[in-house]
Amino acid sequence: MIIRPSLSHQSPSRYVSSFSFLPFKFFCSDSNPPSSDDVDIVYRIIASSTSSKNLTQSLKSTGIFLSNGLIDKVLKRVRFSHGNPLLAFELFKYTGKRKGFYHTAFSLDTMLYILGRSRKFYQIWEVLIDIKRKDQSLITPRTMQVVLARIAKVCSVRETVDSFRRFKKFVSEFDTACFNALLRTLCQEKCMKDARNVYHSLKHDFRPNLQTFNILLSGWKSSEEAEGFFNEMRGLGVKPDVVSYNCLIDVYCKNRDIDKAYRVVERMTDEEIWPDVITYTSIIGGLGLVGQPDKAKDVLKEMKEHGCYPDVAAYNAAIRNFCIAKRLGDAYNLMDEMVGKGLSPNATTYNLFFRVFYWSNDLRSSCSLYQRMMDSGCLPNTQSCMFLIRLFRRHEKVGMALQLWNDMVEKGFGSYVLVSDVLFDLLCDMGKLVEAEKCFSEMIEKRHKPSNVSFRRIKVLMELANKHEAVKNLKEKMAVFGSSIQLPGGEENLKETVDIDSLNVHHAKTN
Repeated sequence: MIIRPSLSHQSPSRYVSSFSFLPFKFFCSDSNPPSSDDVDIVYRIIASSTSSKNLTQSLKSTGIFLSNGLIDKVLKRVRFSHGNPLLAFELFKYTGKRKGFYHTAFSLDTMLYILGRSRKFYQIWEVLIDIKRKDQSLITPRTMQVVLARIAKVCSVRETVDSFRRFKKFVSEFDTACFNALLRTLCQEKCMKDARNVYHSLKHDFRPNLQTFNILLSGWKSSEEAEGFFNEMRGLGVKPDVVSYNCLIDVYCKNRDIDKAYRVVERMTDEEIWPDVITYTSIIGGLGLVGQPDKAKDVLKEMKEHGCYPDVAAYNAAIRNFCIAKRLGDAYNLMDEMVGKGLSPNATTYNLFFRVFYWSNDLRSSCSLYQRMMDSGCLPNTQSCMFLIRLFRRHEKVGMALQLWNDMVEKGFGSYVLVSDVLFDLLCDMGKLVEAEKCFSEMIEKRHKPSNVSFRRIKVLMELANKHEAVKNLKEKMAVFGSSIQLPGGEENLKETVDIDSLNVHHAKTN
């Protein structure tokens, strides 16, 4: 296989959202970055506080200066550890009230993500109204995408578009970048057909650009649909770039049409647009789908010869091929090779193996890989935890399940809610009520609400065991959460004049 060399001898970074953050605005210069100890202290205050008053008192007593850098890191940690959204919001408001203090765009978007994930839509609009008053420039197309993505998860396409229109009152320029944010949201949270329909209904209000079409080209399962947008792009005089061609190559590879993918590579190189690491990664994945994992592995060598070096995602694609073929020895060899090249396997890498071990019921290999993962400093994600906890439940390994839970509590990874449901099932099945009560309490102390199903099951078993005092304690602890879900209709009582009548949430999904 011959692919013309890339002009770059550096490994290109993976494509990410091209919405750039605006320059950070600091209350004072963060010449000295916050220490990890300070971040830990503030994070633990959020995790252990029982009220906003308790939180502010604890923050004041520490004497820690709440700089922009520290707030950024704390909110990031809350996001990835699934921390309590309302107490994180209290921290955000508390620091925002300081004279001369301005949150960064990163803190704003992270806070909105945390609130949106918990469906705290009233607080989202409250934040946006406040930020608009202080510094409207912080509300970017990326901010819009963060909010719309959470709304799209629980509301219809029409309601998502209505929320998009409302942003016209919050952003300084309601332009193509905003339109692209909406399309990207629909592609990611709804389906490509929804994005296509919205594009055709609104395209005359905006000026579609290269990014617009690259968004619409990505994610299609149908090569005909992708080709249609590619042709429309050319018809409007928009010249495709490497991203555009990579989208076509990807859809052909996923449809196992490798020959067409190679023809697109030839076309792009004829236009002096050179393949990058994503081009090769798609080819590697496509070769795996047609049962040629060894040929896909050879692409890793070939791309190096052309001055394009594999990244973690490229290795993951090759490893996935061997996992699908159940050639785990070759898969492990590739993981060792990437480590030897200075690349660190990520959670996705390990999950490729965890998936195989889960379906083959291989408990020993799963435990060994988990230990290797932790020793390497790569924290599991929620998918990793779910593969493990379900396997532990299947084998009735209470000790292993509790060790995973303890690691989650100590290191702050994974979704407590999802993992705890399986864990409590196991503990209740095995009659481990003491352990179940302990884990339940730990979860609440971290300000995560256990599911009602888990609570009811533990409650019934405790009542059967005549542990009425323990039941009373659990009820009191659960009472602190109250109603945990809001839908996006709660913002109508805000004093700011905002047209929200168009957001109809009667048909919003609540699960």
